[in-house]
Amino acid sequence: MDAPYLSVIVPCYNESENLKRGVLEEMDEYLSRQDYEYEVLISDDGSTDDSREVIRQHMEGKRHFRLLANPHGGKPAALWHGVQAARGKVLLFTDMDQSTRIDQLGLLLPLFDRGYDVAIGSRGMARADFPWYRRLGSMVFRTLRHLLLLRNIVDTQCGFKAMRAPVARELFPRLEAIRRPRPVAGWRVSAFDVELLFLAERAGYRIGEVTVAWADRDLARGKGKSYWAESKEMAQQVIRIKLNEWRGVYREREG
Repeated sequence: MDAPYLSVIVPCYNESENLKRGVLEEMDEYLSRQDYEYEVLISDDGSTDDSREVIRQHMEGKRHFRLLANPHGGKPAALWHGVQAARGKVLLFTDMDQSTRIDQLGLLLPLFDRGYDVAIGSRGMARADFPWYRRLGSMVFRTLRHLLLLRNIVDTQCGFKAMRAPVARELFPRLEAIRRPRPVAGWRVSAFDVELLFLAERAGYRIGEVTVAWADRDLARGKGKSYWAESKEMAQQVIRIKLNEWRGVYREREG
């Protein structure tokens, strides 16, 4: 079978509530109308709820869908499993909650025809159902990150990103979360997006950013996330990336 043009990689950890409202059907309905071949890889990160059973039920009759049943390792690890299994020429990373809906893909793909290697969605400032404290936290994080890294990118944390497959396979193994994995409790997101885009920029890849529609649709309650703890860890990681740059860690890895 010929390789598909697009591989959609969806990380999953305790997403039962989102799955039951039909997000996989939304993806299938949109993608089946497109004029390119595609596959959807649901990369389960060792869910402890009934996510895998629900996925299998919802995958029945959907020949383009595959479930990757992985041990628990956090979101970067789930994506890396998907990258390794993907057969497509372009890889899309999208969250199971579909706060950025799959139909926004039409804004990203044209960037590859224009010579970009990485295409990322930006939520801008108008984010529906975004509470004030998250708006404030996002502004603080973005200001800190912008002072240290990726000054030409507005939003590094939107979970809607695409890149050419060879680029993803080159960059993911160099992420700290992949090369130095640690025990993970709950759904660990981290600031891996910042490091991934930083590595892409260092390697000379062209990064295009477009504004996408975003509204909080996340119903999952079993992820064990703490917004404040996660925010603190992400800020620390951004500082660590900058320190690693100063210490020449990335030059050593590139060598």
